[in-house]
Amino acid sequence: MSLKLGNGREIFRWVVIILLLVLFLVFFFKTAIWEKLYYEDKEGSQRAIAIEMDEELVEVAPSTTEVEEYRVAADRPRYLSIEKLGISKARVLPMGVNAAGELSTPNNIFDVGWYYNSGKPGKGGTLLIDGHNGGPHVQGVFKALPSLQEGDIIVIERGDGEIFKYSVVENNMIALSDANDYMATAIRTPTMGRESLTLISCAGEWSDQQKTYMSRQFVRAILIN
Repeated sequence: MSLKLGNGREIFRWVVIILLLVLFLVFFFKTAIWEKLYYEDKEGSQRAIAIEMDEELVEVAPSTTEVEEYRVAADRPRYLSIEKLGISKARVLPMGVNAAGELSTPNNIFDVGWYYNSGKPGKGGTLLIDGHNGGPHVQGVFKALPSLQEGDIIVIERGDGEIFKYSVVENNMIALSDANDYMATAIRTPTMGRESLTLISCAGEWSDQQKTYMSRQFVRAILIN
């Protein structure tokens, strides 16, 4: 009995296709189950930052008048500017944490949030400031945050008009699974005895299941003036 070579090739081709399909399904279900278990484990614990696309985000930049009329207490951060990223006088809104213990973020993707229990400009300590990398349709204030490099300047204008300049010393993308642990580092100065600033935003791959990004960007800078 003989078999045609063509038939053997056809059978081999279908075996390969079936194996690839099985591998794809295993990978898909493994990833989906891992995400589900991870987020169930983290439920109710403190997280680095809460940025999800199902919240009501405003994707319209505030007008020049709204920016100029924005006021805060004299010792609080009022505006954030990063010339390299084209950010000029982004409003700095005081923020707390939500019910899950996550740092809250402004509803407007062009504003940034300052955690009011962190440091104040000119007062020592470390300022924590977070912001969106984008909304469903528009890029946010911190979309280009990963491009900041050592020596780049971040400017904070205080409520009384005084200017404070911070020089970037670190810029790291941290997996979401490690971001909470990294917060212990983010709230400390990278240089002992120097006031510092930490910027935080979402980064990395988007998870359709969890409606959030799977990494967080942390930029750390020290006061230079």
